[in-house]
Amino acid sequence: AAFALGALVAPPDPVAATAVAGQLGLPRRLVSILEGEGLFNDVTAIVLYHVAIAATVSGTFSPWKAGLDLVLSAVVAVAVGLALGWGANKLMELLGDATLQIGLTLLVPYASYVMAEELHGSGVLAVLTTALFLAEYGSDADDVMTRLAGHTFWNIVDTLVTGVAFGLVGLELHNAIHTAAGRWGQLLGWAALVVCVVVLVRLLWLLPATWLTKRLHARRDYDEDIPVSWRETVVMWWSGMRGVASVALVLAIPLETDSGAPFPSRDEIIFIAFGVIMATLVVQGLTLPWLVRRLGVKADTDQEKEFAKALAVRAAKAAKRRLREIEQDEELPEDLSEQMLRRAFDIGVRISPELAEDERREAYRERARRVKRVRRIQQEMLSAARHEVLAARSEPGSDPEVVDRVLRHLDVRSLR
Repeated sequence: AAFALGALVAPPDPVAATAVAGQLGLPRRLVSILEGEGLFNDVTAIVLYHVAIAATVSGTFSPWKAGLDLVLSAVVAVAVGLALGWGANKLMELLGDATLQIGLTLLVPYASYVMAEELHGSGVLAVLTTALFLAEYGSDADDVMTRLAGHTFWNIVDTLVTGVAFGLVGLELHNAIHTAAGRWGQLLGWAALVVCVVVLVRLLWLLPATWLTKRLHARRDYDEDIPVSWRETVVMWWSGMRGVASVALVLAIPLETDSGAPFPSRDEIIFIAFGVIMATLVVQGLTLPWLVRRLGVKADTDQEKEFAKALAVRAAKAAKRRLREIEQDEELPEDLSEQMLRRAFDIGVRISPELAEDERREAYRERARRVKRVRRIQQEMLSAARHEVLAARSEPGSDPEVVDRVLRHLDVRSLR
């Protein structure tokens, strides 16, 4: 039961950390590390949690069997995740519709989890493997609508799941308070002790790990995302808030063991876990902005601009290269060819205006201001058109299907 408590309070919450980090303008490398550790620490913690719960419920535990189960569950999970990721990728190519593709991305993780669990693998690791496969190989560069709609859809799902998880915390809180009746001093002391362990162990791990990683990367000349100063290491340490994963795991603790006895110290574990979650979210979450400002940790905007400029050059060159290929296959009028060449250059300039020369840059800015003004006027015109179409819905004899079709046409025109 103690191992289960340790496993469920171990993984930090990347949602909470990156939400705060995004508002503070932290370096991208730190945000990447926080997101990555959230994914993989969740997997590790959940696997260890299942081993501990199984040992507690069954009353037997074998280190060798547990170690073998860990290895086998990982192998099975990765195999299932890759297989379903490959199959889902092929199916998405056949579907071709944004709505169906997004619906498939919602169903595939459940299938991956259930299949892995049925084969005695780690369902969470299988889902992670499937997601990483689809993120790497399932993205079509020209599928703009699926990418935009999918991003919006998963932001909504993420918000709802997080809200439900913390809503369950509130529902369970009265049980925790009931457990603490007459024992407030003892349980608060235990919770404070676990909070200290959670916070200090993260620091004691990060300091030598960061030093060793920097030494290895300097020797091998790797250019990867690692904290480059002690200030960034401190910020990363203080960003280890606990959240949704810990909530889900603590609420999943069974009520009884196989023998029918109550799960050992279940109420105490729930109280301590909630104490860790609240302490890290409130204390670390509220003080992290102050700490970041105090240490002066911020994103390297010059480096980001240089990278954006390099991408803009690559994008413009790719557009020009494709234009030359088209000119070889088709005869284009000279004026059209020059116009398309300017469009190819504009692709890069729109991404990074620094690509243009001083005179052309000012001309581009003037043209951008004019386009912005035209776009604003056009949006107001389209807004008036949408209001008129919606007003027609309530008129006698109006066909709502025709109204919806016309309204959708205006909506798509507004997006363009």
